[in-house]
This record gives sequence, structure tokens and C-alpha cells, in this order.
Amino acid sequence: MRVWIKRILIFILLLILTGLGLKYIYFNDPVPTGENPAQADFLAQKMLTALNHDAYKNTRYLSWSYQGGKHHYRWDKTMGKVQVKWDDYTAYINLNDPGKSTIKAEGLDISEEKEQELVKKSIAYFNNDSFWLVAPYKIFDKGTQRSLVTQEDGKAALLVTYTKGGDTPGDSYLWKLNEQGLPVSFKMWVQILPLNGLEASWDGWHTAESGALLPQTHKVGPFTLDLGTVRAWK
Repeated sequence: MRVWIKRILIFILLLILTGLGLKYIYFNDPVPTGENPAQADFLAQKMLTALNHDAYKNTRYLSWSYQGGKHHYRWDKTMGKVQVKWDDYTAYINLNDPGKSTIKAEGLDISEEKEQELVKKSIAYFNNDSFWLVAPYKIFDKGTQRSLVTQEDGKAALLVTYTKGGDTPGDSYLWKLNEQGLPVSFKMWVQILPLNGLEASWDGWHTAESGALLPQTHKVGPFTLDLGTVRAWK
């Protein structure tokens, strides 16, 4: 009996390793080569128009959650300040001067070293989690490069590479847009993921109080990333 159990376990392990190997091969696409940066900028502007970029620029406050409500955010975009809540911690981030950021913990005393560590963590949380909310509005950020990639169906997709800034400079995203220019999905080539070319949808677009269009959910493979109650107002 034990021999058969051992053989079954080995067989299951081989299936898992094979599955992981196939996934790695399937999601190991190289970053596509783009061209025509001028035409890419035209497509990028079409995308921003579809999203009502002017309304986003005039938005002062945004709030949302991430990872099923594990992280909660209230962002004063005008002042560059963010309140981040997770576990027993509340961070008050100063994006313009991170050294002035502070941390509070319910019922806990925090050393200066621990506070610095938590501030760094809260900023990393914000950089990642806010990208899933407002990434389309960041395609002209300083240090970005844009180019066109022709897809298999002949349609043009927008390749955006972040050469600097954030936590992982060098990341690239290939945006797929509908006829109106609204994002449908993007494929990712990012340092924090072992799979290259993983695709995530941009779903549940709604018009916020400020007039800006913002997503509610993303589907990545079998998983759904819910941003909770998304708000944006002046």
C-alpha cells in the first residue's frame, strides 16, 4: 500500500511540475517590439479622451480598497497625501516628502526603525495598489516610452514602458483598447511576476463623482481583483 501511495504522490508531483513548466512556457512571451512613437502618442491621447482625463486631472480625492479589503486608501491627489490602513496600522504618507510620513498602530508602540520599515511598506502598497486603479492615466508620466504593436488581428495596441519611477522601473504594459479607445486589458512584463506577458482585464468601468472613469475589477486568469467601493471627487 505504501508503495502505491508513494507512486501516486510522485505522479501528482510530476503533474504539478509539468503544469508549472507549461505555464512558464506559455507565459514567457518576450516584450514585443513597438514602433511609430508619434502614432502611439495619438492612440494614447485617444485613450485619455475616452477616460475623461480632464475630469481625472481635476479630481482631488480618491478612495478604494485592495486585496478583498485588506488595504484601504484615501488619497488627496492635490496635496500628495495618502492615508493607508491595513491590519492594525494606519499610515499617513507624504508623497512629496516621504520623510514626513508617519505610522500609527492601534495599541502598539513602534520603534523609529520599525516606523521607517512600515512607511516604506505602505508606500510600496500604494504604488502597487493605486496602479490598478489609475494606470491608464499614467501613460504620459515622466520616464515613460510609448510605441505601437500590431496584434494578430491587425489592430494596434499601445506599449508603455516605465524607464524610471515607482518601485520597479523597466516594467512594460501592452494596452488593448476598444473602438472608442477605452482600455479592455493589458499584458504585463513586470519584475515582481515570474510570468511574462500575463494578461489582466480592465472591467466594471464607471463614471465617478468627479466625472473620471475608473475600474471596479480586474480578472487575471481564474482570479478576480476587486477594488471595493471606488470613489473620486473634488
